Amino acid sequence: MIGGTGKPVPEVLFVCVHNAGRSQMAAGFLRRLAGDRVGVRSAGSAPADRINPAVLDIMAERGIDLTGAHPAGLSIDRVSAADVVVTMGCGDDCPALPGRRYLDWEIDDPAGKGADEIRPIRDEIERRVRGLLADLGIEAS
Repeated sequence: MIGGTGKPVPEVLFVCVHNAGRSQMAAGFLRRLAGDRVGVRSAGSAPADRINPAVLDIMAERGIDLTGAHPAGLSIDRVSAADVVVTMGCGDDCPALPGRRYLDWEIDDPAGKGADEIRPIRDEIERRVRGLLADLGIEAS
């Protein structure tokens, strides 16, 4: 059980503005690296209509298929369900609730960028997700 929450696995919520790039990449990496040992969600404070096509392509380069992912809106319910909330540029639109661990990752927004500009963003997100797993005491698979 996680720190008195009664949950068998920690729940992580990744939040960015459009939920079409950074938060989707982070969620994809966490799902790949942790499997069912972590619950993973993502959301956006102003969700886009679809995932950034360039993000789909550069994640596919790593064998992570995000084609079934869809941007979702940020809600109090999503935050309430999370043990860890990782924000990536959503600013004051991200609600803060007691009893959650908050991390703010300053990561460039991939919107409007090409693949060569997004790859370093992707790699930084992967590095941070691996660090988060280590902090949670979960070995990456």
